[in-house]
Amino acid sequence: MSAHTSPSFGTARRTELFDALIALFLDEGFAHLTLDDIAGRLRCSKSTLYTLAGSKEQLVRAATVQFFRQATDDVERLVADVDGARARITAYLSAVGSVLDAASDQYMVDLDAFAPARSVYEKNTQIAARRVQQMIAEGVASGEFRDVHAAFAADLASTMMVRIQQRRVRESTGLDDASAYRELAAILTAGINA
Repeated sequence: MSAHTSPSFGTARRTELFDALIALFLDEGFAHLTLDDIAGRLRCSKSTLYTLAGSKEQLVRAATVQFFRQATDDVERLVADVDGARARITAYLSAVGSVLDAASDQYMVDLDAFAPARSVYEKNTQIAARRVQQMIAEGVASGEFRDVHAAFAADLASTMMVRIQQRRVRESTGLDDASAYRELAAILTAGINA
């Protein structure tokens, strides 16, 4: 998930650093890292990091926003050419799971413990739930799904998505977020078939 770079060296270098920062956080988490650690790992100065954000907390939030922005773009690109509501919902939730595969357990623990980053995940979960509701409504309208109350089915999906995001599914089932999204896709689409 690399961001697009512009011809400007400064912008290209910043994009490269930001991509490396996201990769570092996804791989190792961020709570234990100091700005000195991050600068050392990215082979840049702390002053260079300050061009990306004013503090470690702002850096974490900005990296989290960018990760989810890129993830959203990747997911939408993967489902753009999928025909049929059932296939689109399955592709969508499976793609969400695949995107989250990039995030280590430590990243997810740190994300949950850091309110500004957690709020970004919560917001993206809400957006994804609305997207699933839209696809369910399209499936009902086309006759692909039985006449379920689309808002209820989406609320059911949203409830599980929030439980996944809050790590409750992992605690009760052992499933990581990515696997839980794939299971949700399978259960949701099989349960509303026409």
